[in-house]
Amino acid sequence: MTPERLQKIMAAAGLGSRRACEELIRAGRVSVNGKPVSLGDKADARHDDIRIDGKPLAAAEHSVYVALHKPRGVVSSLEPQGDRQTVRDLVPGAARLFPVGRLDLESEGLILMTNDGELALRLTHPRYGCEKEYRVLLSRRPDEQQLEIWRRGVVLEGGLRTAPALVRVESPAGRGVWVRVVMGEGRKREIREVATRLGLRVVRLQRLRIGSLLLGSLRPGQSRELAAAEVHQLLASTRPPQSRKPSRRPPARAARPRVRQRQRE
Repeated sequence: MTPERLQKIMAAAGLGSRRACEELIRAGRVSVNGKPVSLGDKADARHDDIRIDGKPLAAAEHSVYVALHKPRGVVSSLEPQGDRQTVRDLVPGAARLFPVGRLDLESEGLILMTNDGELALRLTHPRYGCEKEYRVLLSRRPDEQQLEIWRRGVVLEGGLRTAPALVRVESPAGRGVWVRVVMGEGRKREIREVATRLGLRVVRLQRLRIGSLLLGSLRPGQSRELAAAEVHQLLASTRPPQSRKPSRRPPARAARPRVRQRQRE
């Protein structure tokens, strides 16, 4: 086996995303053949003695991929927060899975649960430009100037400018309006912060798509395992590091998947 970067080997063993594994290396918690390592070092998983905090690294796990409809009020983090449920509580047998594409407490929709650190990197790192699609309920209809500013990019607090996005008004809802947003790059709570900067208020936020993976007919709290073809499509939907605008056509309706449901406690 050709030597591979340590963070890739660790992610394949179910220790988390590549970024999380990089933090373990930076913290000095990883050794190879008894010697401390640095970020960028490589190893052979078959022959080298790789240890985390002095404990041998487990063999690479069978990759698991589960689509979950996160309900509002459920925490995306794996760490318990008081008596609130976490996404791991909603997926049977998810002890070694971590969420890809987190959503804040009041947001809902599609999250991928997996132990595949390579795929997690490609779906979350900005250089791959993996599209995420959202349906957002605003308390009032934005005017054309607000929509155009949102599409071009908005300067947030701290001077950071958001990447261009596809934003279109979808349908009225009482005094408010549903808006469809497609982003190739997104920061934590970006949609809510952009809306605030534009003088708008988010009433409801739902993620419909990550790359080629659709929320489909999953109801809040439901989850399903992905088919092999869906995993291949997900990998194909991440692009190489080059510029690409968000697609201007909404995805086709997904076929109704077979789902498994777990009653919320």
